[in-house]
Amino acid sequence: MEVGTSSSSGGGAFEVEQDSEALPAEVEAEAPLWKLIVVSAIAAGVQFGWALQLSLLTPYVQLLGIPHKFSSLIWLCGPISGLIVQPLVGYYSDNCTNRFGRRRPFIFSGALLVIFAVILIGFAADIGHSSGDPLGKVTKPRATIIFIVGFWILDVANNMLQGPCRALLADLSGGDGSKTRLANTLFSFFMAVGNIGGYAAGAQSTLYKSFSFTLTDACDVYCANLKSCFIISAVLLLIVTAVAVTCVGEIQYTKKATEGGEGKVPFVGELFGAFKNLPRPMLILLIVTALNWIAWFPFLLYDTDWMAREVYGGEVNDNGLYDKGVRAGALGLMLQSVVLGFMSIGVELLARQLGDVKMLWVGVNFILAIGLALTVAVTKAASHSRKYDAHGHPLLPNSSVKAGALAIFCVLGIPLAVTFSLPFALACIYSSDAGSGQAGLSLGVLNLAIVVPQMFVSFLSGPWDALFGGGNLPAFIVGAVSAAASGILAITLLPKPRSDGKIVIP
Repeated sequence: MEVGTSSSSGGGAFEVEQDSEALPAEVEAEAPLWKLIVVSAIAAGVQFGWALQLSLLTPYVQLLGIPHKFSSLIWLCGPISGLIVQPLVGYYSDNCTNRFGRRRPFIFSGALLVIFAVILIGFAADIGHSSGDPLGKVTKPRATIIFIVGFWILDVANNMLQGPCRALLADLSGGDGSKTRLANTLFSFFMAVGNIGGYAAGAQSTLYKSFSFTLTDACDVYCANLKSCFIISAVLLLIVTAVAVTCVGEIQYTKKATEGGEGKVPFVGELFGAFKNLPRPMLILLIVTALNWIAWFPFLLYDTDWMAREVYGGEVNDNGLYDKGVRAGALGLMLQSVVLGFMSIGVELLARQLGDVKMLWVGVNFILAIGLALTVAVTKAASHSRKYDAHGHPLLPNSSVKAGALAIFCVLGIPLAVTFSLPFALACIYSSDAGSGQAGLSLGVLNLAIVVPQMFVSFLSGPWDALFGGGNLPAFIVGAVSAAASGILAITLLPKPRSDGKIVIP
């Protein structure tokens, strides 16, 4: 089969020569643009919550009394739930015969679970205290358990949402390569919008004043701000999801006689069968994506902690400096999301200038590698320039150190735009080109290349950092090496388009 390259927009970059008979019958072939926008907007609600997780929850678990070297283990729930839930949801959404459609029941159920989860997380300290946890700066076991349960539910719910959302966009694109490209551009753009809102909320130190009930004996100002952020997140997600599932309809899916016979392969068998029958470009895509996420996840996990510890010189419960560093990290993530938003729209132009999607992958991976390596330089500069007050407490870093740290956040928004769009667009296009209509399962397979590296990082980054003194830099260096390896494999293994702009998929 042949897939023609046009340039990437939000990462899509391939136009499909598609037989009209391969189009999914349960959605209209020419969905209007507003439907793509409405469904893509769900990404803003989901990503608002993800932004809060990435910027605030690693510091928060340490405030609950979990040591830094164990905090990464909490994040195992995301990769594990993604490993199991997203392929499972993808498979069953591909085969769902509910009268409301294939994707919408999963999207709406996922949104309700997210709202339940953020209530557990936001009110974990209060629930723990009412169950017997002591006040003060000590380990709070009951609150920790409530938090972990809520965190796991949140990641399961997010995986229930994102896969069907992307699959619905693929359905609405009707197998058209340019429309698939546009849909993924919109999804990436709204992810950036959600990130900006989430990180901006996380950077605020007085947000709790708008929700006065959040400040309690068991929940200090930092906790109250986190609680307020999650309340906003729940309301936003509920609104965008309700609009999408109400305004964008699906025709009830009816299995063909050949699909529902006794020989139907069960989910696990079909998942392994999908691996067995993957075309070579898709296998390469999985490898490059996996290495790319080994690079990304340490930074996504520890970015605000790095800002608070290494750049600001703070420690957990140090009466303010660590919290200021976390908020500065949230500001950096917000600026990164602004870059991400612009890049999500400009990726197509960039791919045209480069003339080769392979070179786009190579370029962004080396940008990621350089950015992660520069965290060492900024950390050393912060350490050498650090000043202390009369009591020996570290003062705020100077403006050049803060500017250097924020610049790293901004630069990394460039490769993030490609990471958030290109692999997903290609997976949808490969599925559409095969005429299978199994976008959900294809995205589930791709998701394994994301969550397995996250499990690897979650297991090893904490002990690895502890081995070298307890900071965040060792994991960042591993990420830089992995990003460089991803770029090298991309330039050596990804198929190169022919002069007529097409790629032959074996």
